[in-house]
Amino acid sequence: MIRALLASLCLLAVPAVAAAAKPPVVVEFYTAQGCAACAQANAFVNELADRPGVVALTFAVDYWDYLGWEDTFALPEFAERQKAYLTPLSLREPYTPQLVIDGASEASAVEPDKVEALLEAAVRAQRPAPDIQFIGPRRVDVGSGPVPRGGAEVWLVRYDPKPQEVVVRRGENRGQTLEQRNVVREIVRLGRWRGRPTAYAAPEAKEDGLQTLLIVQAPEGGRILAAKPQAAAPAKPQSAQTAAR
Repeated sequence: MIRALLASLCLLAVPAVAAAAKPPVVVEFYTAQGCAACAQANAFVNELADRPGVVALTFAVDYWDYLGWEDTFALPEFAERQKAYLTPLSLREPYTPQLVIDGASEASAVEPDKVEALLEAAVRAQRPAPDIQFIGPRRVDVGSGPVPRGGAEVWLVRYDPKPQEVVVRRGENRGQTLEQRNVVREIVRLGRWRGRPTAYAAPEAKEDGLQTLLIVQAPEGGRILAAKPQAAAPAKPQSAQTAAR
């Protein structure tokens, strides 16, 4: 009887473990410090950054720099990534503040009700995903799984989890202090994935203190198939002498 009870408990535990293994919903926030509407959207995105089961990434774009303020975090490759979503998401041109959810849907960041509905839909739409394992600081393994026609791409995203305060001195947001969360500092394409277990070499981070997220995604702005953040490195233990200071 005890054996049967233990077996029942194990079966009950399986759904909980499976639920915990679900990949996070990836929300890409395309923004610019010189965009007036983006300042309003920051607060909503900052709340998403704290939400369990969601990884919110702030991608700063540079195409509003001509308004008088050069975005301090913008890189050309971020705007190129946003442009890749135009055709799949049936858009004519890029805009800010935009949220792209799991590479499959999008909405303005100033429409929280619409975004919440898309987040719920993204959770319901999640399918079996390949396993992702970080092997030390310089290698990532992606397991087997279903793959779209043409394969998929593996991306490494590094972002700063610390809140960043930026004082805007010119342009539409002149005089405002913007707080931005999970600011992306680099994105690197590691290679193709064709549904078979594959190991990838990860480049060394360009800055200290960055968080790493691996994304497996259909090519040319397609749907995100899997995502996994790398566990933060444990803090170094303090010596007794240091702790006493």
